[in-house]
Amino acid sequence: MSNLRPHLLIIDALNLIRRLHAVQAQQALTPAQALVATRANLINTSKKLLAASEPTHAIAVFDGEVHSWRKEVYPAYKEGRTPMPEELREGLAELQDAFWECGVDALLSQTDEADDLVATLACGMAKHGHQSTIISTDKGFCQLLCPQIQVRDYFNKRWLDAAFVQQQYGVTPAQLVDFWALTGIGGSNIKGVPGIGPKTATALLLQYGSLAALLSACQHEEASKSLLKLRLHQEDALLAQRLVRLQRDIPLGFNLRDIRYPPQPDSAE
Repeated sequence: MSNLRPHLLIIDALNLIRRLHAVQAQQALTPAQALVATRANLINTSKKLLAASEPTHAIAVFDGEVHSWRKEVYPAYKEGRTPMPEELREGLAELQDAFWECGVDALLSQTDEADDLVATLACGMAKHGHQSTIISTDKGFCQLLCPQIQVRDYFNKRWLDAAFVQQQYGVTPAQLVDFWALTGIGGSNIKGVPGIGPKTATALLLQYGSLAALLSACQHEEASKSLLKLRLHQEDALLAQRLVRLQRDIPLGFNLRDIRYPPQPDSAE
């Protein structure tokens, strides 16, 4: 194990759990039975992910009851999202135990969103030249893509890689934050620039490269209609950019040896 290059498996826990639970909720089961079935499927899925990824380290990251900084600067953030089923919320501690049963530690913060914690973990590994695999269907993680960070959509059995980003959005992973700053993200209730849709956003970024360059270009008198829209709503674009960009520098309070897989409490890095 000590000779293996570090590879961290990061599981977006609620993303995985909610989808597994939704499958069970469609069956003719009581809420209690659905929770038991979800736990069994979670253990089975976690074992599959561990076997396929062969990580040296693993962690499941949960969202806590967080009133995040995004909600502070933008109260409408994630407004209108379907709440978690109550029986699932009440069973989260039991589902957290399911990860531990598989030898995977769980991280839950009362102050930070799971997405920012995932980004901090993956980027911290990348800074040291180490690999991370993020398990999630959330395309927001594609902004992190680089040679050291990959994103796996377990349910659709596909990699959310640079080719996927190109096909889906027509831009590079490095341009995704600026793309969403222009278009907004409906699922998080983040507004972009009114009148700029995905096709226009792609065309603008292909021509100018970044939101910063677009903001500079839109100040010119001969600016195109799209750039004039941006000039009128540049504060909206900058706010959306800030909300969409994942934080990568949250103090975590633990180090790599604490999340070894399989767990080796007495081992040293």
